Amino acid sequence: MKELEVRMTRDGTRTLFDPLLSERYHSVHGAVAESRHVFLDAGFLAAKEPRVDVLEIGLGTGLNMLLTWIESENRCIEVHYDAVEPFPLNTGILNQLDHCTSLGVSERSLDFMGMMQGPHNTRSSMRDFHFRMVADGSTLTPSGYHVIYFDAFAPAHQPGMWTVDMFERMRALLRPGGVLVTYCAKGDVRRAMQRAGFSVERLPGPPGKKEMLRAINPG
Repeated sequence: MKELEVRMTRDGTRTLFDPLLSERYHSVHGAVAESRHVFLDAGFLAAKEPRVDVLEIGLGTGLNMLLTWIESENRCIEVHYDAVEPFPLNTGILNQLDHCTSLGVSERSLDFMGMMQGPHNTRSSMRDFHFRMVADGSTLTPSGYHVIYFDAFAPAHQPGMWTVDMFERMRALLRPGGVLVTYCAKGDVRRAMQRAGFSVERLPGPPGKKEMLRAINPG
């Protein structure tokens, strides 16, 4: 099996390339730029709550989680963050990515690595940021989340993640008025979200991408 490769993106931050899928974990135009635009600006910060419950589908390199942790402290927002990731990255790959140094928060490296490498179903707390990684969705709380970061691989590589059934499951996990945000803007995905009962918005995409999608649970 070919190993994951660390690649540089145009904003100077690193991502992974999966040779088996011929797929990057983040946009070549900028890993941090994409994560901030899609998941923080359109999702986390749109919640406008003193406490925000976040679910990430596809923890991957942990970049979305790290950015949310930093932003939550900057804005004094309490966050409970669950991430579904059956196959966490190993220490060697995480060290090569070195997200904390790239973001100027190297003092967080030890805690970040602990969260990324910790056992499943164990809650880690860094002041008002509370993190848990789970292997699957069996322990997730129905109607428990304000925001879902839907960061699965593209539909061409993981078609089963972008179905009506999957989005019905996601909607059941969101509170009324909660949002699901994703980088993907394909028409088939938008229609699957709508059939699952979401109200769907097309938003301007991150650098290099025309559009993204935000799906709202009408409750």
